[in-house]
Amino acid sequence: MRSLLSQNINIVIRPVQYRDLDDIERLSQESFAAQNPNEEHFATQESQKLRRNFGLLKFLSWFPNPLQHRLCAYVAEQGRTMLGIIQVSPFNKTRSTWRVDRVMLEKTLNKQTIGSQLLRYCFESILEARTWILEANVNDKEALALYRQNGFQRLAEMTYWQIEPELLALLAQAEPDLPNLLPVSNADAQLLYQLDTASMPPLVRQVFDRQTHDFKTGLFGALADALKQWLTKSEVVSGYVFEPQRKAAIGYFQLKIDRKGQTFHIATLTVHPAYTWLYPELLSQMARITQDFPAASLKVASADYQPEGEEYLEQIGASRIEHTLIMSRSVWHKVRESKFVSLEGIQLPEMLQGLQPARKPIPGGMLWKQEKIQQKILDRAKLKKSIPDSIALSYKKGSVEGCSSTPSTDTQEE
Repeated sequence: MRSLLSQNINIVIRPVQYRDLDDIERLSQESFAAQNPNEEHFATQESQKLRRNFGLLKFLSWFPNPLQHRLCAYVAEQGRTMLGIIQVSPFNKTRSTWRVDRVMLEKTLNKQTIGSQLLRYCFESILEARTWILEANVNDKEALALYRQNGFQRLAEMTYWQIEPELLALLAQAEPDLPNLLPVSNADAQLLYQLDTASMPPLVRQVFDRQTHDFKTGLFGALADALKQWLTKSEVVSGYVFEPQRKAAIGYFQLKIDRKGQTFHIATLTVHPAYTWLYPELLSQMARITQDFPAASLKVASADYQPEGEEYLEQIGASRIEHTLIMSRSVWHKVRESKFVSLEGIQLPEMLQGLQPARKPIPGGMLWKQEKIQQKILDRAKLKKSIPDSIALSYKKGSVEGCSSTPSTDTQEE
């Protein structure tokens, strides 16, 4: 039956609808079960949250707000059969860089063809995106082949570490030396932006394209974060280290804590390259914060352009749980013509109307060339005038000589 559909019915790509949630949940469980069985339960919870909040997210997608693109997903459908789904979201607040959150495809189909159609649809429909990024597991060969086929290239490598509760309790015993640890507010956005740009290489900084307002939180965003924390029973703690002499931020951390202790805590850590001694201090600070909540593991990420952080995590005994690859792709949108113009019917004067002279050109070239030609004409005129004068002078001399000889003959005749 599927072979008949593939021959007679074209593939249609459309926005996600509520009736697609069952197929999305099935595809999500299959993909996580094939790659990482430990996160199958997490995928099920995310699907249940999407089912509960689908109506609200669909309503918020109709007008500008921080959650407008939370449900930006497209489905590839053939007949009434779902072939795959892609979910994307803006990476920064200017929406110049977009992120491919996930691509899930049916196993029995040609994944390269369906996945390429979904990616191309997003590239052509979201015109404000100049750059696309994504994160894929290094062991997912099919996904990497799909992304490379569609122009994605390696940008950086990420390693995810897991710190067990026993190790966190050991790290919490050390007293962190952080005299200038301050809470984060919107007034510190410029300092955090400078720290972010200093902690990454130029190519990554150009692709991420973050600005100062990316580190600020508006009123609506703060309310949405508070509602999300209340629904998910989580809490977010953040802080940064201020250097008073240079008046700059040299370290930053954000800790998302699960107050129930059912899942691991998630940490984000950024350290200035010139102050790598902050890694043990900030990790000790985060370990002390987690001691006030139910015991759970801490998940932290490190990039390959921050080798000091990876070395310290490996030194304390943290375990590697995942190794991913960040890939990027630039998009150049073509300018669409208003009507088709054939090049065969275009004449040269019509193509070069802007280059036509205002008046008929005068043969003879440039002005300096005309002056040379006039000088040559004058020289030739003088030369022609001088030649008859010389001829007349020679003739006059001859006549004088003739006259002088004539009288002698006359006298002889006389």
